[in-house]
This record gives sequence, C-alpha cells and structure tokens, in this order.
Amino acid sequence: MNKESYELFKSGQIQTILDTLSSELITRNESPFWRDKVIPFSEAILSVLIPLRESNMLFNPEGKAQLELTPDLFLEWSNFVSLKTLAFTIQKSNEANELLRTKLDKATCKEYKNIDLKKLGDYLARYTVNLEDENLDFPIANYNLHQGVSNVIKSLL
Repeated sequence: MNKESYELFKSGQIQTILDTLSSELITRNESPFWRDKVIPFSEAILSVLIPLRESNMLFNPEGKAQLELTPDLFLEWSNFVSLKTLAFTIQKSNEANELLRTKLDKATCKEYKNIDLKKLGDYLARYTVNLEDENLDFPIANYNLHQGVSNVIKSLL
C-alpha cells in the first residue's frame, strides 16, 4: 500500500476517501459491477470507522486498540463477518452509552459518543443480514461477493 493511502485513511474525511476510491476504480477501468459495490461498501464501513477515529477509539476485529485508521485496518473490517460484528458492537455500545466488546481501557470506553448506524445498517440489510439477532447467519453467496469486493479494494490501495 502506498503512502498516500495511509495518509488518506489517517486523516481524510469519508467523502475524500470515497472520491479517491471512485477515481481509482475509473482509472483502473474496473467493471461497473465492482464499481457499484465498492463505494457503498466502503461508505458503510467508514461511516463507523471515521467517528471511531475522531474519538480515538479505533479497534480491530479482535477488539484491540488501534492508534490510527490505516488501509490495513479498513481491510480487516471489510470482511463481511467482521462488518456484521462491528454493527452489533456499535449498536450495543449506543444502547449502553459506552464502548463495549473491546480491549480499550475503561476510561476511554466511558467517553464513547453514539455513532449513527443508518448507513451501515441499511447496507447490511440489503444483503440480508439480520439486524435483530446477531447469531443468525446470512447467505454464503453474500459473504463470497464481499470477499470479491474486499479484493478489489485491496488492489486499489
């Protein structure tokens, strides 16, 4: 991954990151099928990761604290199972007014401010992720599709 990608994720705003990805998709002449998937998927992830970054509360799918948003961390969350877990973690945290299910220190977790889950929730619902019961699975075809989307994103970064 190039230095520009790291700087972009470290401090860029959602729209700037999405515009960069969109531009790369066009430059690399990716098929319209992938172009139609990459941007909404990225926006769904970033709609949660950017607020966590701004609050200094980033964590990886294992719950370990992360100092900055990097392309690598973004890609870790782009796994569809991880993204579903992120949605439920933030939902439970919003309800508790405290960041839950992470290994961040307790004082930091108490400073948590609610994060809007509309974009992420709408995105997951489109791919038949049950947003009421975390234990219910989703069709394997949706998982496979998102592995392809992740691979396209990885190639762009």
